[in-house]
Amino acid sequence: MPKSLISIQDLTKDEMLHILDVAKEFEKNREQDFLKGKVIACLFFEPSTRTRLSFEAAVNRLGARVIGFPDARNTSVSKGETLEDTIRIVSNYTDMIVMRHPVSGAAATAAAIASVPVINAGDGANQHPTQTLLDLYAIKKTQGKLEDLTINMTGDLKYGRTVHSLTEAMSFFRPNFIYTAPQELKMPEEYLDFLKDRKIPYTETSVLEDHLNDCDILYMTRVQQERFTNKEEYEKVKNVYRLTASMLGNVKPNMKILHPLPRINEIATDVDDTPYAYYFKQAGGGMYVRMAIISYLLGYR
Repeated sequence: MPKSLISIQDLTKDEMLHILDVAKEFEKNREQDFLKGKVIACLFFEPSTRTRLSFEAAVNRLGARVIGFPDARNTSVSKGETLEDTIRIVSNYTDMIVMRHPVSGAAATAAAIASVPVINAGDGANQHPTQTLLDLYAIKKTQGKLEDLTINMTGDLKYGRTVHSLTEAMSFFRPNFIYTAPQELKMPEEYLDFLKDRKIPYTETSVLEDHLNDCDILYMTRVQQERFTNKEEYEKVKNVYRLTASMLGNVKPNMKILHPLPRINEIATDVDDTPYAYYFKQAGGGMYVRMAIISYLLGYR
């Protein structure tokens, strides 16, 4: 079977570091054409801006062509076609499938059926491995290393697939985690058990101010309305945290704020002008990282 990227655990530590190194080279020279003649499908069953456009830009920068759709409304899925049948058909036309889907586990289902590599661009509240690799790229770029850092993940840790994947990826680099979330949005037990098994220290709190001054990376997330089945539950927690510039007076000089975006109101716009804000530059690195992932899975770099 072709090598796919469904979970960050599909990659070894060395493979992750290799992808980051290749991304760095692509950032120096982003015009490539060694995938000329390849066709890559971007199948987005769920809305996306940064992930979809950065993947499509990555494909184009590598000289390949993109087919696909930005949502499922104008596809045969709206007629009742199963995901499995869609993947079987698209595999006939392409050299790789990039897929985002609202159902956890959908990417693994696709990879089990496809005759070409599948990249998970986010499946429900489960995993988002390419976001994690661009997060690692941003962390390494801002801190000069990945080892021995304190990472404060804040907000929607229950449904936030980016924090799930990042927790697993950073486990290779002797991290110290701080998880800041209300009781309703705590990090799922399976990820805490993962850390316990590996003897990786973590602290849980519900108060944002508790550990702002202790971390090297503050990883903010939005509360994801689309994951809630109960509107009242969402209303109760949607504005639980709001980071403002006035709260950053005593943070570590090297501290950087990351966010997978989009932000809603969890980071005030006055934070954008501080030296700690890195979320827009973080997103900018996504194209280079995705160029590296595509190249690696197709056996080119």
